[in-house]
Amino acid sequence: MRAAWYEKKGPAREVLIVGDMAEPQPAPGEVRIRVRASGVNPGDIKKREGWLGSPMPYPRVIPHSDGAGTIDAVGGGVSAARIGERVFCYGAQSYRPFGTAAESVTVPSEQAVRLPDETSFEIGACLGIPGITAHRAVYADGPVRGRTVLVAGAVGAVGNIAVTLAAWGGATVLATVRSPGDIDGARRAGAAHVFVVDDPEVATAIRRVAPGGVDRVIEVALGPNAALDGAVLAQGGVLAAYSSPEPEPRIPFWPLLFNNVVIRLLGSDDFAAADQRRGAADLVTCLSEQRLTIDVAQRFSLDEIAAAHEAVERPTRPGRVVVMVG
Repeated sequence: MRAAWYEKKGPAREVLIVGDMAEPQPAPGEVRIRVRASGVNPGDIKKREGWLGSPMPYPRVIPHSDGAGTIDAVGGGVSAARIGERVFCYGAQSYRPFGTAAESVTVPSEQAVRLPDETSFEIGACLGIPGITAHRAVYADGPVRGRTVLVAGAVGAVGNIAVTLAAWGGATVLATVRSPGDIDGARRAGAAHVFVVDDPEVATAIRRVAPGGVDRVIEVALGPNAALDGAVLAQGGVLAAYSSPEPEPRIPFWPLLFNNVVIRLLGSDDFAAADQRRGAADLVTCLSEQRLTIDVAQRFSLDEIAAAHEAVERPTRPGRVVVMVG
């Protein structure tokens, strides 16, 4: 099969190789997917770069944990009826060496989720890590119906889905974006009110809409946004952070303490299996109800995978980056 891989950490154009490898065979409990589209996430970039000094976990790594395609083989204990099923997968390269940047990938059967017929493979390839992370960020602390949820970075991969999931769950959704040009995208996802995060009066504007404070914040940049989060969270609110540009972010401890804020940190590779399954199921429901839309901004071939990684490293517009494989 054709695949992309790296055998050392470093810049995309220096370490990514495209060539031929033996096709994998599914182990007991696994399925093999003929990959049609492979989603590129920031985490894939960090793994390949050696972020925070992380070593090579395996001698050879095929990148990307998310993808979509058709099951063409099953291992022992998996029903042969799954062969031919259109699916998206998650966690393909989480604690495993070979991900979805290849013509075939094997994953545990429960990590291959039926994709609605009306959903394209390229959209399916964008669901896994961002979608399940967004679901966990929104719902880890219970239902959101009747609550006010603020989503930071609302046009990002996780933030955009978080807006939709919170609105789908009955919350009043507030959102922050980097520029006025991103406002319409946040509104299309389901945000009732959208604010530009760099506006010096943004905290006042949010408090004007939510005078009692927001019940939950879904945070993409914990360090830079912590002061704003502390200023707008309600008593007993939840700050759910899935990313920070700083490895050791500073937080306004006393304002958060006096508000009895719960800080929840979310590591997507290590969510409990039951939470992953629940998130994937709700994503499928949203897709089936035509509530969830994802903008694929750029598509690359497998031979162009280095350019795809660079497009995620240095984005020029909102939207997802996908490698089209089959």
